[in-house]
Amino acid sequence: MSVSEQPPEAEATGTAPTSLAGPAAEIAAGYAFDGPALELGALLWDGVCHPDARIRIPLPVLNRHGLVAGATGTGKTKTLQLIAEQLSANGVPVFLADIKGDVSGVSAPGQDGARVRERAGEVGQDWQARGFPCEFYGLGGTGPGIPVRATVTGFGPVLLSKVLQLNQTQEQSLGLIFHYADSKGLELVDLKDLRAVVAFLVSDTGKAELKGIGGLSTVTAGVILRSITAFEQQGAGGFFGEPEFDTAELLRTAPDGRGIVSVLELPAVQDKPQLFSTFLMWMLADLFGDLPEVGDLEKPKLVFFFDEAHLLFSGASKAFLESITQTVRLIRSKGVGVFFVTQTPKDVPSDVLAQLGNRVQHALRAFTPDDAKALKATVRTFPNSPYDLEEVLTGLGTGEAVITVLSEKGAPTPVAATRLRAPESLMGPVDAAALDAAVKASPLYGRYAEAVDRESAYEKLTAEQRAAEEAALEAAAAEETRAPRKKQKEEPSLAEQVVGSGIFKTLARSVGTQLGREISRSLFGTARRRR
Repeated sequence: MSVSEQPPEAEATGTAPTSLAGPAAEIAAGYAFDGPALELGALLWDGVCHPDARIRIPLPVLNRHGLVAGATGTGKTKTLQLIAEQLSANGVPVFLADIKGDVSGVSAPGQDGARVRERAGEVGQDWQARGFPCEFYGLGGTGPGIPVRATVTGFGPVLLSKVLQLNQTQEQSLGLIFHYADSKGLELVDLKDLRAVVAFLVSDTGKAELKGIGGLSTVTAGVILRSITAFEQQGAGGFFGEPEFDTAELLRTAPDGRGIVSVLELPAVQDKPQLFSTFLMWMLADLFGDLPEVGDLEKPKLVFFFDEAHLLFSGASKAFLESITQTVRLIRSKGVGVFFVTQTPKDVPSDVLAQLGNRVQHALRAFTPDDAKALKATVRTFPNSPYDLEEVLTGLGTGEAVITVLSEKGAPTPVAATRLRAPESLMGPVDAAALDAAVKASPLYGRYAEAVDRESAYEKLTAEQRAAEEAALEAAAAEETRAPRKKQKEEPSLAEQVVGSGIFKTLARSVGTQLGREISRSLFGTARRRR
């Protein structure tokens, strides 16, 4: 289906149902948009579902960001799938992080059955089984999917500090290391490049390099090196390298005009939450750095779903949180919408939460005092409503949610308890063999499948060190030839003396003397790619 063949879900009605009265009619009228909109479900009022009262979200406001929240098992993943399908049908590319391995079904038609038909009848949905165009990715080739890699330089010091769990002082020192490598043309492609530069800068020959801009303490360098080693032992080394993934791939559409749904398969790295959450932030930061300002569009260029969002913010530094907030605030004007998916709104910092204009809140539990406190805090984030939201939020069933979105004019819509539509694609993972076949059939597979290890900082430093050692040995041999035999016996450590000489230091410091570029960086210190 092409974009011009607008799906029923995106049709504009502009009229509210006439069968409702009072507050229910006012709520329904708040969702009677004139322009194209995505269909979320039908209004729930007094325990009754009203299929003619359609709860919708205008397509142009999807770049105003959103939040999908709710307790485990309440249907958050199916809500993502429902929204992703309709975005794709309207020509909008989508990015989804598949944490548990159950989102790949968006590529295959759903399974018809009594439960699906019952839900469709309840919400007035004309349900049709259909799949949507997908690309599947994996971090560094771990698990199924086209490998997604980033260079260390491209990742930047701020995000890398988050992954390595460095404190503020260590983060600043890492920034200094990146600055030195950039200025000397020492490309930081993978982790061994970074380790080599850190080791050089605290060596006898390298210490002088940073004296003019603050220096690097041996203790801090030791912490960074140990963190890199531990990180590699977790199997994360393969995530850094080349070819670096071009995030512009996420903006593609299929030949029939539908938006491609990019699914990042993450089940194989579930035990590395800091890694995959920070990698998602790298993707978003890279897009931010490369996309032009476009203002408000008829539809977004991309909608990015950030699953397990609490992992991104856990233990984050102040600088990191400020960068996230600014990225989310500014990327809207570049046509990108971001939806954070988590269990409760309190998982998201208030400054970020304030940027999320579209809310889909699934059921919350109040089994403990902390749960009750979180419930009250969630209720306070919604506009005034005729519902008793504390009662409603604890009584919602699976596939039901409390919704408020931005209208076409940018004003919040009335709070609406909603029974959500059923996804039309498969609600579960596709067969492993089918997934593997789809990955290898992709035109991107040949571009990114094989890792490339070219000459970079590690090779350059190693070559310079080897050249300096050979020069020192040649100097020592020449000295031995000129000196008397007796002096040779009295001075057996002449080679060591030469290694410590100014010649050796000069040769060692010559590494990277070609004029390197100072990389233009975004808010997160990620390198800006020229396209």
